Amino acid sequence: MTDIAADLLGGLNTASVINALLFGADALIYFAVLAGLFRARHRIGIGAFFCALGVMHFLETYLASILYVSLPFGIVASPGSTVLFTGKLMLLLLVYIREDAVVVRQPIYGLLIGNLLLFALAYLVRQHGAAALGGPRSADFGFLDEMGALMVWGTLILFADCIMMIVLYERLRPWFGDRVLGRLALTGALILSFDQIAFYAGLRYLTGAPWSVLFGGWVAKMAAVALYAALGTLYLRKLELPRPGTKRPPRVMDVFDLLTYRERYEDLLARSGRDALTGALDRGRLEFLGRKRVEEAVQAGRPLSLLIIDIDHFKSFNDRFGHASGDIVLLRIVRIIMSTVGPEDTVFRYGGEEFVVIADALPRAAALALGENIRRGVASHMDAETPLVTVSIGLATCADDASDYDGLFACADRRLYMAKSAGRNCVVGESGADGAPRLAWAG
Repeated sequence: MTDIAADLLGGLNTASVINALLFGADALIYFAVLAGLFRARHRIGIGAFFCALGVMHFLETYLASILYVSLPFGIVASPGSTVLFTGKLMLLLLVYIREDAVVVRQPIYGLLIGNLLLFALAYLVRQHGAAALGGPRSADFGFLDEMGALMVWGTLILFADCIMMIVLYERLRPWFGDRVLGRLALTGALILSFDQIAFYAGLRYLTGAPWSVLFGGWVAKMAAVALYAALGTLYLRKLELPRPGTKRPPRVMDVFDLLTYRERYEDLLARSGRDALTGALDRGRLEFLGRKRVEEAVQAGRPLSLLIIDIDHFKSFNDRFGHASGDIVLLRIVRIIMSTVGPEDTVFRYGGEEFVVIADALPRAAALALGENIRRGVASHMDAETPLVTVSIGLATCADDASDYDGLFACADRRLYMAKSAGRNCVVGESGADGAPRLAWAG
């Protein structure tokens, strides 16, 4: 027993402990900055997040090939693969959770094409006749070839990682439900175990890395996964508006459908009516798609909710501040609605200040929570330039309230009127036996 304790204490020398603490600090800084950029995606665009991720891709590959440090208990690991790559993969999982799988693959395509371009340009640069300027420094094309090969190999593995990660995260839903921490941790642990083996194979082939790198890197990545899973869970719970409710867990084949969801959706928009100001689908598409979605939900026996969102006192706002300010308010509110609903939901502009959301597979309780998220999001995003702006929401759920589109819309419209009569800035999703509205939430 004494020998075991001595061995453990022997593995905790000062330098290794300091390195472990620095790894933790690296991870906190990395996650804080990139998660902050992702959080700001609705204001500055998601491109800033992806650009920062791309810059880190070079650094992580460089460090993974050249820099390894000692950690407690004789573990040797690189901050490139342990901190930066693990963090990148976990952040891409957050992108999938809050956006969709198509958004996840965009930076991967960019990285892969950029790395191949590096190879091509490096070959052409070799053909240049270099000027003799003197001095000992010269272009290290061997290093450039090695880095390019590692980045291409790492990006190919990353693409496989992301597909398996999405599949596994969704497959774990029946076991973990809404417990995000467990799903993030187990998904990250399994996928990064595969990644460690695959990336080490390329690293050993190109650089002759010793076997200790394989085991040490895996142990360090598991510790990093635990930290990033905790940070990701905290981020989702505190900084993002979670989408409550239960939906059918996607099948494995559904994930690959999601990988082309955005292209199919944009193709539909290109062939259909879209509101020129807000980008939402127009009233004509609501008549067609709304009926189709309700019919499909009834035939499949799954819930579907229809929400009608009306901007309170919008005419008075236009009269007071002008139509240009009114257009700004419409754009802001539509942006809030679209960022709050799920990727499978559809947003329509029904009238001047009215919008409709069709939320498939969403039961009443979850639809009420979605409506409140929208109401609260509008109220919290308005500033001194856009005062007095709130929304009232009425909703109805199939088949509890009606089993056809017309009945569902009429029920939601009645509840919107109830919300207006009850003082506005509230959500009404049901009424009592006496016909009086039951306010789900009110501001």
